Amino acid sequence: MTLAIPFDTLVYAKKLKSVGFTEAQAETLAESQAQLIESRLATKEDIELVRRDMKELEVSLQRDMKELEASLKRDMKEIEMRLTIRMGTLIAASIAIVATLVKLL
Repeated sequence: MTLAIPFDTLVYAKKLKSVGFTEAQAETLAESQAQLIESRLATKEDIELVRRDMKELEVSLQRDMKELEASLKRDMKEIEMRLTIRMGTLIAASIAIVATLVKLL
């Protein structure tokens, strides 16, 4: 894997040696820093993969939301129809009761 950013370990090791690090210390630290940068930073390819995954997720979520919306609309129409039938039944029963009471009085 190549580094996501350029990191010159030789230049870094030379700077460390110039401030008092031994050659072994400077080389070890420079190599450790290079490995840390390589393992922690995302590459353009990594970012592109995440973008593609996010786009796929967005499309999937939009499709699921449309399906859910359609399902909710169907359920609401069914409930509306049931309520209309119940209200009609109650109105018919009320009229029958009133008509019976009118005949009795």
